[in-house]
Amino acid sequence: MPGANELIALIDVPGPERDALAEIIAKDGLAVIAVENAEQLPQNAALVVAHSRALPSDAWGDLAERVPTLVVSDDRQDSELLRAVDAGLVDYVVEPRRHGHLLRRMIRRVIDLNRLAQEREHDRARLAELNERLETHLAMLRLDQQAGGQIQRKLLPPRPQSVGGVICDYWLAPSLYLSGDFLDFQRFDDRYTLFYFADVSGHGASSAFVTVLLKSLSNRWQHEWDGQHPECLAPRWLAGLNRELLDTGIGKHATLFVGVIDRERRYLHYSLGAQLPMPLLVEEGEARYLAGEGMPVGLFPDVEYPQLGCELPADFRLWLCSDGILECLPGETLESRLEELRRRARDSETLSALRDGLALGDKIADDDTEVAEHAPGHDELPDDLTIMMLSGFGNDDA
Repeated sequence: MPGANELIALIDVPGPERDALAEIIAKDGLAVIAVENAEQLPQNAALVVAHSRALPSDAWGDLAERVPTLVVSDDRQDSELLRAVDAGLVDYVVEPRRHGHLLRRMIRRVIDLNRLAQEREHDRARLAELNERLETHLAMLRLDQQAGGQIQRKLLPPRPQSVGGVICDYWLAPSLYLSGDFLDFQRFDDRYTLFYFADVSGHGASSAFVTVLLKSLSNRWQHEWDGQHPECLAPRWLAGLNRELLDTGIGKHATLFVGVIDRERRYLHYSLGAQLPMPLLVEEGEARYLAGEGMPVGLFPDVEYPQLGCELPADFRLWLCSDGILECLPGETLESRLEELRRRARDSETLSALRDGLALGDKIADDDTEVAEHAPGHDELPDDLTIMMLSGFGNDDA
């Protein structure tokens, strides 16, 4: 509804007819100013009512561009009325003094429509500004995430590498720039090699921060270990990390597998926290899931993690996969997908052979740098996906 402060400009030749028309318009409490031509229009006019006889034919287009305009005429066949409508004026009224109520209603409607159009234009401009700022912030966030992803991958061990006759190779594809999956594989001394495989809940920045904490703690605990009682190292690590995550209060937990390879005995000491799928050991053409179970790390206080172990044959492959791999395997149930993974691990001699058989959508890069820089290409991945393969002892030269 137009307010009393809305100014309506009436363009008409001076005389009683113009005065009568101005009085008709003013009946709704609108302020009306009468002028003889378009050059006399005030800047604050909300709408113009122009009589067809008051303007030359070439003036209608300019007037329509300047301000919303209604044209009035005393004759429906008036040629100037038709030219005015063709020029783009919003509407017209024939015999305005006779149809004053219609004229006032049209004035209200045009003013309301013009106000809505102005509000839409303001909102559009505001939205464009906000979108530009959002794009800027997203670009900055993308650069930060890319940098974080590069740094996170620098924390990973070289691939592939051979330590004490055991080759470690892996492939890590984050669903975002940063990953909640993490692993490590390090030589402790001439006898022992340590490794772990972690899948932090969720993915993205908060999960990636937990992997940095894991890397720091594992390095510290490795330096503190005296090389005695290897069967106790893995459960002690898990218990320590469990306390650290609970103390941080960040609401993150992880599934973890920690292993100590005893090269001298050809034995694997390990412990785990709710690892799914369990590691697969392939020997003599058969694949089996390792035994054991444990609570997730970072959920419950005072958890004791199991001391587990198994013999390692002279020729073996040990596969560790994050749960993201289950989304890339056929099967209606978890059991069917685990069986499919077991079969594929048995038949795959190399990491690339297992990876290339997964339903990964478009080709995902194998190169670490390209993977980190082009994480948006992993839209097909519902979760971070990591595969780690340890094989030996065929490269043991001792």
